[in-house]
Amino acid sequence: MRAGNAAKRLLVGRPLDSGRLGETLLPKRIALPVFCSDPLSSVAYATEEILLILALGGLAVLHLAWYAAVGIVVLLLVVVASYRQTCYAYPGGGGAYVVSAENLGRRAALTAASALLIDYVMTVAVSVVSGVAAITSAAPSLDGHAVAMSVFFVVVLAWMNLRGVRESGRWFAAPTYAFIAVVYLMFAVAGIRMATGATIRAESAALPVEQVSTYSGLALVLLGLRAFASGCTALTGVEAVSNGVPAFAKPKSRNAAMTLAIMGGLSATMFFGITVLAMVYEVHVAEDPTELGLPPGTPMSTALAQIGRATFGDWHVLFYALQAVTAGVLILAANTAFNGFPMLASVLGRDRYAPRQLVHRGDRLVYSNGIVLLALAAITLIVAFDAQLTRLIQLYIIGVFVSFTLSQAGMVKHWRRELATPAGATYAGAAYAGAAYAGATPAGAAPVARHTIRRRLAINAFGACLTAVVLVIVLITKFTHGAWLVVIAMPVLYAGMKGVRRHYDAVAAEVAVAPGDRPHTLAENHVLVLVASVNATSLRALSYAKTLRPDSLTAVTVAEDPAEVEVLRATWEAHGIDVPLRVLSSPYRSIVQPVMRHVRDAPERTGDSVISVVIPEYVVGHWWEQPLHNQSALRLKTRLLFMKNVVVIDVPYRLASARELAAESTGTPSA
Repeated sequence: MRAGNAAKRLLVGRPLDSGRLGETLLPKRIALPVFCSDPLSSVAYATEEILLILALGGLAVLHLAWYAAVGIVVLLLVVVASYRQTCYAYPGGGGAYVVSAENLGRRAALTAASALLIDYVMTVAVSVVSGVAAITSAAPSLDGHAVAMSVFFVVVLAWMNLRGVRESGRWFAAPTYAFIAVVYLMFAVAGIRMATGATIRAESAALPVEQVSTYSGLALVLLGLRAFASGCTALTGVEAVSNGVPAFAKPKSRNAAMTLAIMGGLSATMFFGITVLAMVYEVHVAEDPTELGLPPGTPMSTALAQIGRATFGDWHVLFYALQAVTAGVLILAANTAFNGFPMLASVLGRDRYAPRQLVHRGDRLVYSNGIVLLALAAITLIVAFDAQLTRLIQLYIIGVFVSFTLSQAGMVKHWRRELATPAGATYAGAAYAGAAYAGATPAGAAPVARHTIRRRLAINAFGACLTAVVLVIVLITKFTHGAWLVVIAMPVLYAGMKGVRRHYDAVAAEVAVAPGDRPHTLAENHVLVLVASVNATSLRALSYAKTLRPDSLTAVTVAEDPAEVEVLRATWEAHGIDVPLRVLSSPYRSIVQPVMRHVRDAPERTGDSVISVVIPEYVVGHWWEQPLHNQSALRLKTRLLFMKNVVVIDVPYRLASARELAAESTGTPSA
C-alpha cells in the first residue's frame, strides 16, 4: 500500500486542493496547443488523404485536389466562425451537447454526445497512428512495431494528462509551436528556391499512378466528393475549444474565441500551403505500393515527408526536424481528445447519462476516470485495426460533422429565441447552469445589439447548412469503406446512455421517500458472529456485537475438522465466553454454503426482523499480504448482500503492518 501511494505520487504528483482550481486555468499561449493540437496537426495528413482517393482515378483526376482544398479551407473558416459564436453564448462549455440539449431537445443532445465521444476516441487513435507513421517514414525499419509504439504513446499521453491540464499543456506547447515554425520555414524555403528558378519534384513524381477504373460523369463527381470528404479530416477537433471554455483564463469567452481564430488562420494556411506544394512537386501516394509500380511491402513515405525531403534537399537536418516535430505534434494532437472527452463525460455523468464516477475530479483536478476510459478505448481500437491509418481514417469525421451540424442548428434556434425576447438582446457572459440554460443576466454583463445577434444568426445558419451538406457527402462516400461501423456505434452508444439514465431514474424512484417519512423501527435484530478460533479478532467482533443490544447473539463456526471443533469448544469454555456457540456441519468442506443455509433457515427470522452477520477481518499494510487473508469472508459477503433483511458488518482488526502504515500517514505512534 505504501509502495503504491509512493508510486502514484511519483507518477501523478501530489494532490491539489479544490481551492486551487483557478490556478489550472489556461492563457491563450498554452490553450492553443492544449485544445487546438488536433486541427493544427490534421494538416499533416489531410492533403495525403485527398491524393490517396484521387489516385484511384489516375493522373488525369489529380487536378481535382485544388477544388477539394479550396472547399475545405472555406468550410474550415465557416466552422471556426460558427464556433466562435458558441464560445460567447455558452461560456459554461459543453459544446454541441449543451447547445443541443437547450435548443433541440435531449434526443439531439445525446446524438451529438455519442458522435463526439466516438470522435474523441478516433482522434486519439488516428493522431497517434499518424505520428507513428511519420516516425516510420523517417525510420522504415520500425514499421513492424507500429502497434506497440502506438499503444506506448497512448499510455504516455494518458499519464501526462493525469498530472494536470496546465502541466501537460506546458509539455505540449513546444512540439506544437515547433511544428508550426518548421512548416512555415518549409514554405519559405520552397518559395525562395522556386523564385530563384529551382525545379523541385517529389521522389514519387516519376512513379506511374495506375488508375483502378475509369471515372467520368457522375462517377468522377463522386470520386471528387469522396476526396473532399477524406480531406475534411483537417476539421477534426475544431469544436474542442467551445467544449472547454471554462478551462480558459478570464475573460474566458474572448480568449476562447481568439484562440479559435488563431487556430483557424494557422490551419487554413498550412493545409492549403501543403496542398499547393504537393501539387507543384507532383507528389504521388497510394494505399498499396504496387499501384505506383513498387514491389509489394515497400514502405511508403507520407506526402508531407516527400514534400519536406524535396524542399530541404541536402539539408537533411531540416528534413529530420520536420519529421520529428510532425511525429510529435501528431501524437500530442490526441491531447485535444484527452481534454474534450473527460469534460464531456463529466457533463453526461452530471446529467445521469453516464456513470457518476466520471463526474469527479482526481488528485490533480482533472477528470481522471474519463482520461483512463479514453485511453483504454483508443488502445482497443488501435490493436483491433493493427495501427493501420488508412483503415482507421475511414471511421473518422462522421461524428465530427454530426456534432457540427447539431451544434450550429442549435445555435440558430438560440439566436432566434434571443431576437424574440422583449428586450431584443442577449448578454455577453451569460453562463450555462445545470441541465438547461438559466437565462439569467450576470452582474456587469454587457447587452448585445440586435444587429449583432442577426449577424451571429446568419453565421450559424450558413454553418449549419454547409456542415449538413458535408455530412451527407461524407455518409455517402465513406459508408461502404468502413464508416458504417460508426453509423452502428452511434445508436448503440445512444441506447447505452439512455439505459444509464433509466437505471439512475429507477433507483431514485425506488429509494425516494414521501414528505414526513421517518426511519422505520425494526421489530428485532438477531446477530450472528462468525468465528474460527478464540483469538483477538473474534473477541473484538463479539465485543462489538454486544454494543448493538441485539435481541439474540450467537457465535457461529463451520465444522470442517471435528478435532478443531472440539479444541474450539474447550477454549471457548476455558475463556468463559458468555455467548452461545453454534457449530454448523460441512460435509463438503464449504464455509459459505452452511452459513447461507443457517441464515436463511434461522428459526428467529421473521418478516420484519433483521439478521446481522458480523465478520471479523484482518487489515494488512502490504499489498502482498492481502491475498493471504479474508478470501472466505469476501466470498461470503458477496453472497449475503443479496439476501433480504440481512446486514453484513465488517469488524476490522489491524495487524502490525497496518498499524505501522497508519502511524506513518498520521504521525502517531503505532502501538
